[in-house]
Amino acid sequence: MGSTLDAHLKTGSTTVCRAWMVRRKDGVVLGFADHDEDLTFEGVVFAARTGLTARALEQSTGMAVDNSEAFGALSDAAINEEDIQAGRYDDAEVTIFMVNWADVDQRDILFRGTFGEITRKGGAFSVELRGLAERLNIPTGKVYHPDCNASLGDERCGIDLLVMDRTVEATLLHIEKGRVLTVAPCLHLPDGWFAHGLAMLTSGTGHDQVRPIRSDHEQDGGRVIELWQPFGLFPATGDTVRLTVGCDKSASACKAKFGNFLNFRGFPHVPGDDWLRSNPALNR
Repeated sequence: MGSTLDAHLKTGSTTVCRAWMVRRKDGVVLGFADHDEDLTFEGVVFAARTGLTARALEQSTGMAVDNSEAFGALSDAAINEEDIQAGRYDDAEVTIFMVNWADVDQRDILFRGTFGEITRKGGAFSVELRGLAERLNIPTGKVYHPDCNASLGDERCGIDLLVMDRTVEATLLHIEKGRVLTVAPCLHLPDGWFAHGLAMLTSGTGHDQVRPIRSDHEQDGGRVIELWQPFGLFPATGDTVRLTVGCDKSASACKAKFGNFLNFRGFPHVPGDDWLRSNPALNR
C-alpha cells in the first residue's frame, strides 16, 4: 500500500488526508478523518470532521520514544466526557494513517501507539500519544522477593475465582466520595476478605470501571468497601458491583486463606532487613 501511495505523492497533485483508528480495551473501535466526507477501510468507518487533530509527529530512528499530542472536542457523536472519566480510553491503541481519500487502498501508517495522559478543559480534551517504544520502559522479568509474583486467579496461581465467596455480586446501598461503598452485609465472610482484591462496576453509566480495594469490614448492617482511589465516573445507589477476593501475596495468606501454597510463586525465606542488622552468633 505504501508504494502506491508514494507514487501518488510523487505526482505533485495529491488527494490525501489523515485518518485515525482508536481501539479501546473494551473492544470499541472508532475512526476519525480530517476530510470532509466519511472514509471506510479495514472494516472501520472514519467519520469526517469529528474527533481528533494532532500536532506534528516526532519520530526518530533507534530506540527513542515517538511522541505527539492529539486534540479534540467532546461530543456525544464522537468522544464524550463520561467515557474519558470512566477510563475507557486509558491505554487505548491508536493508529494514524495517511490515506488517499480518492482511493483508500492507497494508504500508509504514520504512527502506531497508545493513548497516554488525557486532560479536559472547556469542552475539549488533549491526549498524549505514546509510541510503541514506550513499552520498553516497563520493567519485566522475575524478581527475587518474598511475596508471590503471580496474579490471583491466573494460570500460574491456579485459584478458581468463580468458587462461592471468592466473587460476590452486590448492590450499592451507599456511596461516599466515589471510593467508600456500602453493600449488603456478608456476615459469613471475615473482615478484610476483599482487601487487595478488585471492585468492578457491572451496571450504570460507569460500568466496567475497576478499582483495587484497600479494606473492607462489616458496619451497621452493611459491608463497607474502601477503595484506594475513587471511580473516575461515580456510581449511583442501586448500581451493581462485583467484588473479588483479595490476596496480599504473602506466603501465610496463600497457605491459610486459599490452601494453595504448592503454587506459591515467591521466595518466603529471603532474609529481610532485620537479618542484615543482626550480629553474628558467638560459638561458646
